[in-house]
Amino acid sequence: MTSINQSTSQVVYSLPLNDAGHPDVPGGYIYLPPPTDPAYIVRFAIEGTSSICREGSLWVNIPKKGENFNRHAFHEFKLHPDFNQTLYIDVPIHFAGAFAFYTTYTPLPDFSSAEATSPEPTKTETFYIDVEPRLTVNGIVLPIDSLSIFSVISKFMGQYPTDWERHLRGIGQREYNMVHFTPLMQRGASNSPYSIYDQLTFDPACFPNGEQDVATMITSMEKNHGLLGLTDVVLNHTANNSKWLEEHPEAGYNIETAPWLEAALELDNALLQYGTDLAKYGLPTNLKSADDLQRVIDGMQPHCLDLVNIWEYYVVKVSRDAEAAVDAWMSGLTKADSKVDGAKEWSLSQKAEFLRENALIGRDEFAGRFHRNIDPNVAAALITSVFGHADANLRQTALDAVTDWLKALNVPYYKEYDADVAVIKQQVQDRVRYLRLDADGPKLGPINKQHAFVESYFTRLPHNETTKKHSPKALFLVNNGWVWAADAMRDNAGSSSRTYLRREVIVWGDCVKLRYGKSPEDNPYLWDFMTRYTRLMAKYFAGFRIDNCHSTPLHVAEFLLDQARNVRPDLAVFAELFTGDEKMDYVFVKRLGLSALIREAMQASSTKEVSRLVHMHSGRPIGSFEVDTLSSSKPSAATDGINGSLTEKTEVVHNIRQSPVHALFMDCTHDNEVPAQKRDARDTLPNAALVNMCACATGSVMGYDEIYPKLIDLVSESRLYQSLFSDHEVKIGAGRGGIGRIKKLLNRNHTFMGRNGYDETFLHHEGEYITVHRMHPKTRKGYFTVAHTAFPGYGEGHGTLTPVHLGGTQAKLIGSWKLDVDVSESARQTVYNDKSYLRGLPSSVSSLPGVGLANNADEAVITMPSHFPPGSVAIFETCIPSAEHSEGLDQYVTSGATQAFAESSLIDLNFILYRAEAEERDASGGKDGVYAIPGHGSLVYAGLQGWWSCLRDVVRYNQLGHAICNHLREGTWAMDYIVTRLERMSKQKEYTSLSKPAAWFQSRFDAIRNIPSFLRPRYFALVIQAAYDAAWARGMELMSDDVRYGQGFVQSLAMVGVQMTGYIPSASLVPFKIVPSMSAGLPHFSTSWARCWGRDIFISLRGLYLATGRYSDARSHIMAFASVLKHGMIPNLLSDGKLPRYNSRDSIWFFLQCIQDYTKMVPNGLDILKEVVDRRFLPYDDTYFEFDDPRAYSKKSTIEEIIQEALQRHATGLSFREANAGPKLDMQMKDEGFNIEIHVDWKTGIIFGGNQSNCGTWMDKMGESDRAGSRGVPGTPRDGAPVEITGLLASTLIWVAELYDQGQYRFEGVMTENGDPITFKAWASKLQDNFERCYYVPKDPSEDGSYDINPAIVNRRGIYKDLYRSGKEYEDYQLRPNFPIAMTVAPQLFTPEKALGALELADKHLRGPTGMATLDPSDRNYRPYYINSEDSTDFATSKGRNYHQGPEWIWPTGFFLRALLKFDLMRKSTTAERTEVFQQITRRLEGCKIAIRESPWAGLAELTQKNGEFCGDSSPTQAWSAGCLLDLFYDAKAIARE
Repeated sequence: MTSINQSTSQVVYSLPLNDAGHPDVPGGYIYLPPPTDPAYIVRFAIEGTSSICREGSLWVNIPKKGENFNRHAFHEFKLHPDFNQTLYIDVPIHFAGAFAFYTTYTPLPDFSSAEATSPEPTKTETFYIDVEPRLTVNGIVLPIDSLSIFSVISKFMGQYPTDWERHLRGIGQREYNMVHFTPLMQRGASNSPYSIYDQLTFDPACFPNGEQDVATMITSMEKNHGLLGLTDVVLNHTANNSKWLEEHPEAGYNIETAPWLEAALELDNALLQYGTDLAKYGLPTNLKSADDLQRVIDGMQPHCLDLVNIWEYYVVKVSRDAEAAVDAWMSGLTKADSKVDGAKEWSLSQKAEFLRENALIGRDEFAGRFHRNIDPNVAAALITSVFGHADANLRQTALDAVTDWLKALNVPYYKEYDADVAVIKQQVQDRVRYLRLDADGPKLGPINKQHAFVESYFTRLPHNETTKKHSPKALFLVNNGWVWAADAMRDNAGSSSRTYLRREVIVWGDCVKLRYGKSPEDNPYLWDFMTRYTRLMAKYFAGFRIDNCHSTPLHVAEFLLDQARNVRPDLAVFAELFTGDEKMDYVFVKRLGLSALIREAMQASSTKEVSRLVHMHSGRPIGSFEVDTLSSSKPSAATDGINGSLTEKTEVVHNIRQSPVHALFMDCTHDNEVPAQKRDARDTLPNAALVNMCACATGSVMGYDEIYPKLIDLVSESRLYQSLFSDHEVKIGAGRGGIGRIKKLLNRNHTFMGRNGYDETFLHHEGEYITVHRMHPKTRKGYFTVAHTAFPGYGEGHGTLTPVHLGGTQAKLIGSWKLDVDVSESARQTVYNDKSYLRGLPSSVSSLPGVGLANNADEAVITMPSHFPPGSVAIFETCIPSAEHSEGLDQYVTSGATQAFAESSLIDLNFILYRAEAEERDASGGKDGVYAIPGHGSLVYAGLQGWWSCLRDVVRYNQLGHAICNHLREGTWAMDYIVTRLERMSKQKEYTSLSKPAAWFQSRFDAIRNIPSFLRPRYFALVIQAAYDAAWARGMELMSDDVRYGQGFVQSLAMVGVQMTGYIPSASLVPFKIVPSMSAGLPHFSTSWARCWGRDIFISLRGLYLATGRYSDARSHIMAFASVLKHGMIPNLLSDGKLPRYNSRDSIWFFLQCIQDYTKMVPNGLDILKEVVDRRFLPYDDTYFEFDDPRAYSKKSTIEEIIQEALQRHATGLSFREANAGPKLDMQMKDEGFNIEIHVDWKTGIIFGGNQSNCGTWMDKMGESDRAGSRGVPGTPRDGAPVEITGLLASTLIWVAELYDQGQYRFEGVMTENGDPITFKAWASKLQDNFERCYYVPKDPSEDGSYDINPAIVNRRGIYKDLYRSGKEYEDYQLRPNFPIAMTVAPQLFTPEKALGALELADKHLRGPTGMATLDPSDRNYRPYYINSEDSTDFATSKGRNYHQGPEWIWPTGFFLRALLKFDLMRKSTTAERTEVFQQITRRLEGCKIAIRESPWAGLAELTQKNGEFCGDSSPTQAWSAGCLLDLFYDAKAIARE
C-alpha cells in the first residue's frame, strides 16, 4: 500500500534471499518496472548468518550509473555475518535489461566436536532480474502494457517515402503507438522477408537510399505520427543464397563442421533421387489417394533406403574389427584384465555386453559409416580369457568366435536403425500427405522438379571461384526448420540429435541454419557479422521481435541482445516462443529479459476459447489485494560493496509480486488466418474490442482493420497494401472500409488504461456474449465492453445477454456499433482479382441504437437492444462514486495509522493485536469472544493478528474466493466487531488510550462501508494491514534497540511477549487489583489458575522481558512471585496469590536465575535487591492461611531477604505436605505424591528431592488413565537430583558469593540442618568438585572408575546424566535435553571437551526441526507421539502419559543452542571460525523461523511430535518457546559486543 508521495520518498523493491541464496519471491520470476529518476532500489535482504554468509559474497551485474552493461562484470558485495541482524544490500536500478546475481560462499561443514574439514567454496545458481524498458514517444512514457502495436509485412508497403508515409500516417491516426516491421533487409531468392540475403543491407526496393531512408522514416514516425519502431530480428538462419555463405560456409552446419549429418545428407540425396525416379519404378507421380501415397512409401525401402545402406552408420564393421581383435591377440602383447576372469563360461550376450561397455569406441557418436569400432586390445583380452594365449592353430576358431560376439553386439544397433527407419517412413508419409492430399494443405500436385517428392534438408552451395577453395564437404549446408514438441534447449542439428536423419524437421528450404558454436571463438566471422546486424537494428528500432526465439541458442541470444542493449538500453524485446512448456518459457524470458511473448487471439475456435484467452491476459481480478507496504523507518544500506549501516528515512517498500510471463496479445498476426477465413468476418470487431480490453501489450496486423478476406502469403504474394485509413482522416465512429474508426477508440482506451495502471479486470462469458470490465485499482474509474462474437452459424442473432448489474457503479455509454461485411463470392473475387493491391472485403460499421443504461443510486444496469447481432460491441466509461475520496481512497484508508497507535502501550497492543477466545471472554464477563467467519471458522485471536493471520496468504496469493472475502462481501459485521470491541474496552480505565485506534478504525471503515461489496475485501485488508503494521511498529518502538533493529525473526519472538502479557481479571499477579500477567501459552493457559505458572514465567522472563527491554514487566512478575515465597519455594501455580500451589522443585531456581539476570541486564539492576514486598505468608513459616487472613501481607521482606530465605530453607531441608492436599487439589495425584521432601547432600553440595509419586520438575505429566492403570503414576517423576537444578543452584551460589565479596549482598552463607555454617563459596566449591564425577558418563569405559556410574545400566556414553540417584536408577542415564540448561547457566561445572561431545550427541539424537526430543530415541521408553485424548490400555501413552517421553519440545532448543554457542566458541579463535559457530546456530533455527512465520498464532508451539510433525494437543504458541530463543539472540549480541 502506498500512503505517501512516492516522488519524494525512496522506492524500494524488497528481494529476500533464503538460506540457500534463492530469491524468496512467489513464482521465482523477478520482473521490475522501468528505471526511474531518481533510481529505485532493489534491496537484497539476507539473514545475517545464513549459510551463504560464510565467506560469502553477493555478485550482481546490475551496472552502476554511468557504466555500460557487461554480462560478465559482477559487482561484489561482501556479506559480513551478523547473527542478530538482517543484512541489507541496496542496488539502484538505472537501466533496463536482464540482469543476474548469484552468491559465492563456503558451505557450512557438518557440526562435529572433532576437527572438521571445511568444504570447498561454491556458488549458487544464477538468478535473474528483468527490468522493463522505459519507452517514450514525444516525451510520453509508454509502459509495455500500454503498447498498441501494428504489424506490417514490409515488402507490401511499397517504396519509401511516398507509399510508406501514407500508410504510417493512417496507422498513427488509428492511435497505434508502435509499428512492427517484418525484416527490412535485402531478401533472398525466395522473396520471403524472413529469408535474409544480406543482414547489413536494407531492402533497396523499399528504401532506395538505404540506411538513410530508414533513419528518416524512424524520425518521422516518432515526431509526426507518434509511432515507435519494432523490427523482427532473425538470428538463427540466413537465406540459402546469401553470398557471404560462399565465403564462409563454416557459418552453417556442413559435413565438415558437423560430420554427424553425413547420413542425413546421404538420405536426403537418395530421397530426392527416388522422387525423380518414381515413374521408372512404375509408381504414381501425381498422388490422388492414400493408396497412391502408400505405394510410394512402400517403394522407399527397396528403391531408396536399401540403396544407401544407412545402417552402416549404426553398427560396427564385423569383419574389420574381428580381424583387428584377433591380430592383437596373435601379437602376444595382450595385457591381463581381471574384468574378463571366468569369461570362458560367459554366454554370448555377456561377451557382447562386455565389449559394448568396455571396448566400444564412438558409442555415443554418430559420424561416418562404421564409425563405431572395437578397441582391439580390449577384445584381445577377452579372447585370451576364452582361448588362452595366442595360438596360430586357434586363429580361425577365435576369428569365428569374435565374429559371433560382434554380431551379437550389433543386434541393438540394428534395432535402433530399424526404429529410425520406421520414423523416417512415417515422417515422409505425413509430410507428403499434408503437401499433396490434405484438405488444409497446399495440394502441390504432381511430383516434379518444381515440387519435389520431399523438401530438401540441405542447401548445396554453387561451385564457383569463391567456393572452390573449400572442401566439397563444406558446401552442403543444413536448412533450418521447426520440430514439433522439440526441446528448446537442444540443438536439433547438433551431434546428439538425429532429428535431420529421422526427417522430423519441417524444413524451410530457403533458409540455412546458422552454426554459432559455444562462443565467438568457435565461429568468429558469424558472431561478428551477426553482432553488426543486431547493433544496426538497435540503432534505429525501439523494439525487437525475435523470430523463432525457441530455435535460437540461449547463449547466442543473450550475447546479441547485450550488444543491442549497449546501443539502446531501453530496448523492448518480444519473442515468438513456442517451447510447449511454461517452465521453459520462463527460462527464456528471465535470461533474455523478454518484455512479452506473442500470443494470438485467432488461435481460438469458439467464443468459450476466446473468453479463456482474454481472461488469461486481462490482469488481476477486480478488487485484488494490495501487497505493498509503507515503511517510514527502514534500514537503508550503502552500496559500496559491504553491508550497509542503519539509517532512518521514509521509504515505500514494494514486495515483488508474483508475475506471469507478459504477453503481446494480437487480435491477428501475419501468420494467422483472418476472421473472414476462420470465423465470421463480422467477428473482426468484437475480437478486436476484447483484445484491446486486456491488461497487456496488444497488437494487430495490416489487413485486419480493413477486413482482408484471407491470410496473405508473405512469400508468393506481390501486391501492395491498400487501406482506406491510409488515405483519409480517421475519426471515431461509424463508416465504411473496415473497423479502423472504432479501432482508434479501442487503441486510445487501451493505451490510456495501460499508461495509467488500469490493471484489474472482470470477465463474464454468457453464450456468445463476452463482457469485460477493466478498472483502475485506486481511482476505480474504468471501461466496460460488451462484445457479441461472431462464429459460423450465428446468423443475425444467437441468444440474448442477461441485463448487466454493475454494483455501486455509474456508467456512461461511449458508443455501440455493429460490423457488416459482404462475404459473397463475387465480393471475394473482386478483391482477389485486383492485380495491384491487397484490399479488404466491402464492409461498414454502423451505430446501434437502443442500448439501455439506467444509473440507479446503487448500481448501473445495462441492457442490450433486441437488435445487437453477432459482430456488435458496446463500450462504456464507468466510475464508482463511493470509492472517490479527496485524498484517494487507498491513500485515506491507510493513512494516519501510525498516529492512531502512537500512544498505545504494550499492554494496549496485547488487546489490539491478540486475545484468545478465553481471554476475550474473561475480559468481557463472558459476553464476547473471537470472531467466527462462516465457512472458515473462528479466528485464533480477537485482535488484529487474528484477522491478519487469516488475511496474510489471502492477500499474498490474491485468494478472492476465500471464505473471509465472501463474508466481507455479504456485510459489514467484521468492521462493526472491530470498532465495537475497541470502543467498549476504551471505556475501561486500563485502556483509555484505545479510543484513538477505535476512532481511526471507525473513520476508515465508514469510508468503505458503502463501496460495492466486491471491493470490500480489498479495502478491509488495506485497513487491517495498515493498522497491523502500525501496531507492530509501535511495539518495536517500545522495545530495546536490539529488537527494534533486529532481524524479523527476533521481532516476531519479541511480539510473543506482547501476546502473552495483558490484563486478565481472573488471573492477576496479585489478589486485590488487576495487574498484567504473563500467560504460559495460548489458548491452553489463558485465564484463571491455569494462566500463571511460576516455572514457565521464569523460564520465559529473561527472553520475553529482559532481552526486549520490558524491565517493568520483569520487575512486576519478580515482585509478585517473591511475595508468595513459602517453604523456600515459589508456587508452580500462582492463582492470583490466593491459592498458590507449591509442588515444583525447579521453579524457585529459575526464579533466582531471573533475579540474577535482572541485576545484570537492567540498568541499576542491583537496586531490586533492596525492593520490598509484602509477604503472602509469614517468613520462614510453613503455616498456610487464606489470602484474606489478617496475617496475609502483614510482613515485608526485601528481595535480598527472599533470596536468602530460599537458600536457607533448602540448606536446612524441606519436608511438608501440600496445603489442601487431596482430590480437590489434584484428582490425579496419589496421596504420597503430596509429600514434598528436599535435602542437601553436603558431601557433594547437590540438592535432592521428590519421590516416585510426584513430578516436581517441568517434565510433570501425571498418569491419568484408570483403563491403563496409570492414574497417579508420573510419566517422568525425576526424583533425586535433576541436572538442571544442580546447574541453576551452582549459578545462584556463585552469583551471591560474588555479590557478597563486592559488598552488594549482606549474607555470606547459610546454616546446614545440623546448624553448621557454610559459605556460598564453599557450597559452590562442593558442586564444582563433584559435578562431573556424579553426572558425566565417560566415552571410554576404562575411565568409569573416576565417575559415579553403574556400567550395567549405561545406554549411551559421552553424555551427562539427566538425574543423579533417582528412584529408578536407569532413569539417571537417560539422554534428555536438560543438561544444556546447566551448561548455559553454570558452564564452569563442565569440561569444555566433554560438554561439546555431549552437545554433539544431543544434536544428532535429540534435535528435531524445531524442538528437542524429550527422550533418547534409543531408550525403550521412547514414545514420540503425544495424544492426550487417547485412553487405551497402553500404560506408556494412555491419556498422554508420554508427554515428556519423546515428543519434541521447543523451549529446550533455546538452552541447547545457547550451550552450543557458548562451548563451541570456546575452541574458536579466528573471526572465520567464530562466524562458523553462529552459522551452525542459524542452520538449527530454520525450522523455528518457518514455524513462527507460518503459524496463525504468530508464535512457537509448546511441542511437536517426532521430526517436527504437528501435535494437535500442543498449545500453538508458548511463552517459553519464544523466550528461550530470545535468550539466545541476547547472548549472541553480548558476545558480539565483547
